[in-house]
Amino acid sequence: MKTNFNTDEIKVVLHRLMFAVTTFIKWLACSVVCGVVLGLIGTFFYKLLGLVTVFRETNPWILFGLPVAGLLIVLCYRLAGETRNTGTNLVITAIQSNDEVPVHVAPLIILSTLLTHLCGGSAGREGAALQVGGSLGNFFAKLLHFDDKDTRIMIMCGMSACFSALFGTPIAAAVFSMEVISVGVMYYAALVPCVVSALTAQSIAKYFGIAGTHFALGELPDFTIASGGKMLLMSVLFACVSILFCVALHTASRLYTTYFENPFIRIFIAGLLVIVLRFIFQTTDFLGAGAPVIASSFTARCAWYVFLLKILFTSVTLGGGFKGGEIVPTLFIGATLG
Repeated sequence: MKTNFNTDEIKVVLHRLMFAVTTFIKWLACSVVCGVVLGLIGTFFYKLLGLVTVFRETNPWILFGLPVAGLLIVLCYRLAGETRNTGTNLVITAIQSNDEVPVHVAPLIILSTLLTHLCGGSAGREGAALQVGGSLGNFFAKLLHFDDKDTRIMIMCGMSACFSALFGTPIAAAVFSMEVISVGVMYYAALVPCVVSALTAQSIAKYFGIAGTHFALGELPDFTIASGGKMLLMSVLFACVSILFCVALHTASRLYTTYFENPFIRIFIAGLLVIVLRFIFQTTDFLGAGAPVIASSFTARCAWYVFLLKILFTSVTLGGGFKGGEIVPTLFIGATLG
């Protein structure tokens, strides 16, 4: 049987194959480099967060410096020309509309998050991870002269890498970075680059002794109709509380902006309010990220209203202009509510 070979078709197939191979190599190299750089930066940031947290816990008086720390944060953003900085939303908007993420956002968010945690502001750390990763990912894309599509992927790689270095959860970091851009929609073109970048960053962090975030769950109950029904009811309750948390954050921000137009006054008042709340409730459990409380919630019962107080402390802190993130406080709220 005679087979007719179409030279043009063979050329097309070979061209597509070559394009696929070169694209794979390009993104493999970019992902690894991004993972290494962001892994090192994330590791350094993690170590610094640990140091400032230990300092705060051993020197409770530092809480009184929170209003001053707030003034320094606003001053730094003003000097850098980032008075309209919208935090993590800046990165999300950049990916959605091809806007720029200034590279100087990285040191700004690192410094401001460290100041917030040092003086006891109730905040997380993932906001810094996403902004650092996003800004440096955008910087790498500009260096390599990437087009809009590849720039989006590079930004997501940076976000995945820094998030993974801080939390030690590479798959969650990759999926989160791809989904946060448009909730419920996966940007599948970024899947392999984000996973490779996140795994690389996790390996770097692990090499320097940073263990992934994990908790001892103990014995898990069997899945039955009764336990399944309880979980279903709890899921509805958790969803309602998450909505409450979002509303509290937006309401606090709106109230601050309405009554205190000057950002210096706004963040100073927020610092004072955190101090007042700490002494009203006579506890430091709600200062910082609150990781010890999350861990203890798996082994000991806590008061039913603890999650409400964390919502209050975090809303007062972030609504006033302090930096950090909402995910770790969300874990705190969910764990204590559970």
